[in-house]
Amino acid sequence: MNSLDITKIRNEIENTLDTFLPQVQGEFFKTAAFGNLPESVTEAHIDGLLTPCRNLMTLGGKRWRPVLQVLCAMMAAQAKGDTSDIFENPGVKESIRLTPLVEFVHTASLIHDDIEDGADSRRGKPCAHITYGLDTALNAGAWLYFLAPTAIDSLELSAEKKNLYYSMFTMELRRLHLGQAMDIYWHRNPDVFPTMAEYQAMVQNKTGTLSCLAVLLGILSGGGTKEEALKAGEIARGIGEGFQILDDVQNLTTGNPGKKRGDDIVEGKKSLPVLMHISKYPEDKDKIASCFKKAQKEGIMSCSVEECISILEKGGCIKEAFGKGHALVQDKTHELVTMFEKSEEHSPAATAIISLFEAMLPKV
Repeated sequence: MNSLDITKIRNEIENTLDTFLPQVQGEFFKTAAFGNLPESVTEAHIDGLLTPCRNLMTLGGKRWRPVLQVLCAMMAAQAKGDTSDIFENPGVKESIRLTPLVEFVHTASLIHDDIEDGADSRRGKPCAHITYGLDTALNAGAWLYFLAPTAIDSLELSAEKKNLYYSMFTMELRRLHLGQAMDIYWHRNPDVFPTMAEYQAMVQNKTGTLSCLAVLLGILSGGGTKEEALKAGEIARGIGEGFQILDDVQNLTTGNPGKKRGDDIVEGKKSLPVLMHISKYPEDKDKIASCFKKAQKEGIMSCSVEECISILEKGGCIKEAFGKGHALVQDKTHELVTMFEKSEEHSPAATAIISLFEAMLPKV
């Protein structure tokens, strides 16, 4: 079987994102976003919404969630025996059109996450609330959540299918905010450490919700059933969880791109390596809590940041968490693709999903 052109998929996604969040305010964008506006509303007024969101979205990002969404649509279509040019499949075109649902929510959540964490940089640049002001960033991020479903409105679909897309979108959006609420509660209380089960629930909501949404949309648009989509979506939560664990580890080792090593400690985040260590070495709990308090007070240059990392390194839990995250992504990826495989030979879309995540996984 021929391999899929991932570059073409990415280009199609970028074109769609540019259509719904454009650099130039055309009539399609204005009508889709606001309907009929009074003539007194100018582009300068709209710019306070558009520019902060677009600037963050175009700073980078892997776009792996919308790519996964489109590949899942292709995989579902191929599982039903579609042997034509997969890019011409109506369901795949539909899925590409729906990618703002995932990528706009991701971008909006980053704007709000940076405000809630008191972060100063994102993707190597000052955060939106620093560049544009807290009021503008809050408002623009909230608006982007509501802009995303205009992608559903733009499609000629039955009311039943549109309602299903809306229902799934809003459910995952509510779950995302629940996950964030759990995370905020723990980092506001340095002495409170969640259980591993609580951490998993938080991550599967906060991080896993967008990988779940991507797969839900992809499977449904590609012709899969609601039951198949829901099952695949739950598997995808585990992929999101795995990548969050790896992100936790990277924060404590090399540091995340555009961030400083150990800033999770400054922000008071109870990541998996921390929880694993306390579970194995409960006698270190008070010392780690003290490091968190001191780092929150003194900032990223506090000696308590490296002190805390040293404690975790000596206990071996950073390495252990890395192995858990790595295995989780691999296992859940295999589980996802085998849902739609009828033979030992992977379809082009399934092969592309495996390759997508293999390329993203750090080397063991």
